[in-house]
Amino acid sequence: MATEANPYAMPSSSRTETVKNALSRWARRVGETTRKAEDLSRNTWQHLRTAPSLGEAAVGRIAQGTKVLAEGGHDRIFRQAFSAPPDEQLRKSYACYLSTSAGPVMGILYLSTARVAFCSDSPLSYEAGGGSKEWSYYKVAIPLHRLRSASPSASKQRPAEKFIQLVSVDRHEFWLMGFVNYDSAVKHLQEALSGFHHLQA
Repeated sequence: MATEANPYAMPSSSRTETVKNALSRWARRVGETTRKAEDLSRNTWQHLRTAPSLGEAAVGRIAQGTKVLAEGGHDRIFRQAFSAPPDEQLRKSYACYLSTSAGPVMGILYLSTARVAFCSDSPLSYEAGGGSKEWSYYKVAIPLHRLRSASPSASKQRPAEKFIQLVSVDRHEFWLMGFVNYDSAVKHLQEALSGFHHLQA
């Protein structure tokens, strides 16, 4: 208790409140960290389940991680894959799948200051002229000024299956799924889209 002899002493009820407040803040942080860990775990499991086989997805992620390390990071891979000019900056990259008529394609979604782009982790085969097979990376690039919307959605039957639908101004649709970091992808795509459209207005 504060007295003339010790003006810095706190009454015991004030100390109790301080301890209660500190414990309350700590509990909120633990709760938020737990929620984030649960989301990451759920999203990682969904990412692995989206592939034709669990083993293929796990090996694909390891191969992609090795490629990122060997080639100097996502920024260098993005620049090489999409011939990005020096003034275009990569903001974020996300491991995910692009839905195609042949099934989901594992790759990386890139968000830059000028576009949203997807590149498959490995080359895919296709029929070339004369019945021969050729291999090429599956790539999609939409300039931000041509992107109408980036909308989150989830399966009604399986809410853990989350998607992002990209729609271009000429109404081409691209469905992305199996994000390891879904909430961040939605947030940054929508921020980039609204920021770009705000600059254009």
